[in-house]
Amino acid sequence: MYYVETPEGVILNVKAQPRSSRAGIDGLIGDAVKVRIKCAPVDGKANKELIETLADAFGLAKSAVTFKSGETSKTKRLLLHGVTAQALAAVVK
Repeated sequence: MYYVETPEGVILNVKAQPRSSRAGIDGLIGDAVKVRIKCAPVDGKANKELIETLADAFGLAKSAVTFKSGETSKTKRLLLHGVTAQALAAVVK
């Protein structure tokens, strides 16, 4: 399962692909959502762009997307505050 629903929102498993030609959600890959980002993973810039990309995709403020784990890994877990499983499925597919 690529997400866990909690009272706060949805915890999403993300596989980040830095240095991509475009940014955006690129569907499911195993038990994670593949998210392409343009920045290289240097000085936290890729994590910042990842948060911005997810916030834009779900219509959230950047502050509503927070890391649960994996800030230095390609596989990350992020909490999307206020997002339901139905809203998540609509954006990912």
